[in-house]
Amino acid sequence: MTTTHSLGFPRIGRQRELKFALERYWKNAITEEALLEVAANLRIQNWQDQAALDWLPTGDFSLYDHVLDTSFMLGNVPERISQSAGKKMDHYFRLARGRSVSDDADCACVSAGELTKWFDTNYHYIVPEFDKNTRFSLNAGQLLQQIREARQQHDRVKPVILGPVTYLWLGKCKDATDKHDLLDDLIHAYEQLFKALKDEGVTWVQIDEPVLVMELNESWKHALRKTYYQLQAAPVKLMLTTYFGQLQENLQLACELPVDGVHLDAVTARDEVAKIIDWLPSHKILSLGVINGRNIWKTDLNAALDWLEPVHARLQERLWLAPSCSLLHVPIDLDSEQALTHDIRSWLAFAVQKLQEVKVLATALDHGREAVSEALQENRAAIESRRQSESVHSAAVNSRLLEINPAMSRRKSSYAQRAAEQRRKIPLPLFPTTSIGSFPQTQTIRQARLDFRKDRLSAEAYRLAMQKEIEHCVREQEALDLDVLVHGEPERNDMVEYFGEQLAGFALTQHGWVQSYGSRCVKPPILYGDVSHTHEITVEWIQYAQSLTGKPVKGMLTGPVTMLNWSFVRDDQPRSETCKQLALAIRDEVLALEKAGIAIIQIDEAALREGLPLRKSQWQTYLDWAILAFGIAANGVEDSTQIHTHMCYSEFNDIMEAIARMDADVITIETSRSAMELLDAFDQYHYPNEIGPGVYDIHSPNIPSMDAIADLMRNAARRIPIHRLWVNPDCGLKTRNWEEVRPALKNMVAASRYLAAHFRTVPAR
Repeated sequence: MTTTHSLGFPRIGRQRELKFALERYWKNAITEEALLEVAANLRIQNWQDQAALDWLPTGDFSLYDHVLDTSFMLGNVPERISQSAGKKMDHYFRLARGRSVSDDADCACVSAGELTKWFDTNYHYIVPEFDKNTRFSLNAGQLLQQIREARQQHDRVKPVILGPVTYLWLGKCKDATDKHDLLDDLIHAYEQLFKALKDEGVTWVQIDEPVLVMELNESWKHALRKTYYQLQAAPVKLMLTTYFGQLQENLQLACELPVDGVHLDAVTARDEVAKIIDWLPSHKILSLGVINGRNIWKTDLNAALDWLEPVHARLQERLWLAPSCSLLHVPIDLDSEQALTHDIRSWLAFAVQKLQEVKVLATALDHGREAVSEALQENRAAIESRRQSESVHSAAVNSRLLEINPAMSRRKSSYAQRAAEQRRKIPLPLFPTTSIGSFPQTQTIRQARLDFRKDRLSAEAYRLAMQKEIEHCVREQEALDLDVLVHGEPERNDMVEYFGEQLAGFALTQHGWVQSYGSRCVKPPILYGDVSHTHEITVEWIQYAQSLTGKPVKGMLTGPVTMLNWSFVRDDQPRSETCKQLALAIRDEVLALEKAGIAIIQIDEAALREGLPLRKSQWQTYLDWAILAFGIAANGVEDSTQIHTHMCYSEFNDIMEAIARMDADVITIETSRSAMELLDAFDQYHYPNEIGPGVYDIHSPNIPSMDAIADLMRNAARRIPIHRLWVNPDCGLKTRNWEEVRPALKNMVAASRYLAAHFRTVPAR
């Protein structure tokens, strides 16, 4: 019989129960015991949702981040955290976010761990830290407890473990330590872990090594060989799990490693299935990820069976089926969605439905297609409905794509010429200050938006409510003496979802939440058809804000690449084509803002780096069309209009030249959690335009001091001419509250003014 399993399940709950429990705990509104009870109930629900599978995953649940959990399981906790007062939960949240609970007096000088993207997804993990004192010491109590809980729901339980080589690869050394020198001690900790799992009655362990889809040098390949040859005596069976890409030159290595099974992402690496069947030794299990774990479209089950049936005939009981990766990246249950049109809803599959697809495929393989004929007929009808739908394609949009030419993506003049004209139009001081866009989304704002959606508030009353909030944001910024203001975005639920709601070609869910990091959840819009701009989206709000002040107010937009990467994107045409459609739509809004008299326009491309292919050999193709799309969106304006862009929480050092090709007048970029590590790139590369390295970590409730901000900016000034430096937070402030925001921005402005007064000999702005 074909074995079915899952690589992981969403953690947050159908109603985001984990998010709200975490936020209550951090505010001291509930106890640790109450938080853990919510988590335990969510795990039970998750296992019930997966009960039809042959193997239940466990250990995939986390209060904040599974990489952070691995660090604690391995005893790899930085001294600044481990030596602070409090219990393990306090240490855990201090490393996650700089603070455990609202009155955490022991966190004043504690910096959170660096936050960055999990491979090429929008999920953020806490980067493991290593140094010369790093030692690993197993503490698997939390995992063992979850295994015991799962056993009460299902006989067969499969722990999900982050592999040692990927864990080491993801981490950063804080000194000159070579990560490979830590491998022996790390392997020993995993040996102890597997013994503990055996003692708990575990037989199969899923050990995730997604690093195998990366381009690895010989030292990392050697690390994989050394690790798994040393672990081959483990008293449990190991399912070596890869996802997010093809194995390519690492395929033979994966087949040869002494493990009991290999999982291949057959969605992204379908062409490698035949080869891995040939190469994998006959005593090993082959798990195929046949359902896309990262997007929400139904699988064409009949087409999948066409290629799976010969595979099954050859492998028989050696074949396991699963989604391609953890279902962490998709919403939980389509049954929660009642507002979508019937057609669009029929095209979709969320986590629960994806596991049902796995079971349909397994049943068809074991008992013939007749055993699931009704499900297959329904699936065929849905696939055909989407293929033929008139709502998907627009002749007008495709005609406009043909009009794109290289000049559309370039500014009229060079940066130097533009900068001079912009400074004449908007004189700014040295080290000008601004924020990234959003300000706290208070309960009053959320309630007004909810009342408007539910028709309890008229359009006029809603407009007045939002204008009141905009005025509040403007007055707060004026009181803080920021130089370039924003309107605060009270009308926006999310920077991508808001624009998806306004553009043709998108559909929105009611409960399609996905975890981004910790308690932060997003509801990616569904990009199902050709995209177009049908009306002005932001002009009214920005114009109103500008009417309230003599200071410049930035227009705030989300860029085409970020719209693409943070949506559930159609899979029936190249992503590059969809991105160009988005670029034209955003271009229309940019030009509308300029026509309305807005002199500074920020086009956020927070997800530019995230969309970069995992293999460097494929980077150039992506960067070419992504930068072209940004240029189409941004560069139709006059020289006097200043274009900003923003990027955050990714590794940008290796693509700075590509970022420079975007030719934004100003780029604001996250650097605070990594202590300005990004600026190392400027030791070798002369960035030509203006830049605002983020000096305030908005993902932590901690308030940065003036001195700390000034120190970060001094560091920046060693690499970048000070007349091209801006001072700003590292991201938007919607998740913070005003009590945190006011003092943080006050210190930021004070640092800017102090620096301006103490840097005497500078070129004029």
